[in-house]
Amino acid sequence: MKRRRWVVGGLLALLLASIGCSGASDSSRIVASGHVEATEVRISAKIGGKLESLKVDEGDPVKSGQELARIDVVDLTLALETAKAERSQADADLKLRLSGSRPEEIAEAQAQLEMTQADQEGAEKDLERLQGLFDSGSGTAKSRDDARARRDAAAASVQAARERLKRLRAGFRREEIDAARARLSAAEARIGQLEQQIKDAVISCPVPGVVTEKLAEAGEIVAPGTPLLVVTDLADAWLTVYVGEPDLARIRIGQEAEVITDDGQKRSGKISFISSQAEFTPKNVQTRDERVKLVFRVKIALENQDGLFKPGMPAEARLRPAEART
Repeated sequence: MKRRRWVVGGLLALLLASIGCSGASDSSRIVASGHVEATEVRISAKIGGKLESLKVDEGDPVKSGQELARIDVVDLTLALETAKAERSQADADLKLRLSGSRPEEIAEAQAQLEMTQADQEGAEKDLERLQGLFDSGSGTAKSRDDARARRDAAAASVQAARERLKRLRAGFRREEIDAARARLSAAEARIGQLEQQIKDAVISCPVPGVVTEKLAEAGEIVAPGTPLLVVTDLADAWLTVYVGEPDLARIRIGQEAEVITDDGQKRSGKISFISSQAEFTPKNVQTRDERVKLVFRVKIALENQDGLFKPGMPAEARLRPAEART
């Protein structure tokens, strides 16, 4: 009878020890639940205009550099042609000023000066003749005054012709050349601006991922900076969980974790971020008692090249405490 009691007692003790070990094993792991997140890129139009095409739909996989949308560029193309014509005109004007006056223009100005000088000499002689008649009493004051006016006008014409010839021989001033060069630079800058806007009319994908939201439709008029699509980079995914203060000292950056989805899918991950500031448990936790606890946010980077984990997907992380590792 004593032997049976000893056997039963031994089995009971062994069972209790086994249960205790099992409980210790479970308690040695840190288990935290959370939701999957991923890098989201809001793709916008750099220029405004009519959305000519939008080539993807929600759920479509996209590659880096792939064309996603296109803005109509009819107005920009017309403006570019106008800017090119203005550049040609500015370039011709600058070349003209740099080359100076042509010999034909100088010869023409010289002939004009000589002609006005001849007119001045004739006007001087008429004035002398009429002045003599007036002095002798044979002429009128009006005739003399008219001759003087013609003489003065001829003298002004000579001065103008002389200045024109001087200007042609000297060429254009440096300020005029600089102004012409500035007009050419402005025209070239305008062309560069319009060409860049035409390039920006093609909206390409900056990162590989999946289109998770469509914010515009073809045919709409969009302003610069208007978001068109949201592309999620599923390869850059992580699980956000919240860990209580007692467990905070038991985890480390780079520590491995096992992540399990609700349907049993398992993946390995590594702790990539541990917040240094405590916060209240987010409101999406079910019970009020859990929500009022102070916790620390932890991000676990996931291996998600195949896109298994999706943003918003609930999952559970299991971590072996750092001090428990051998």
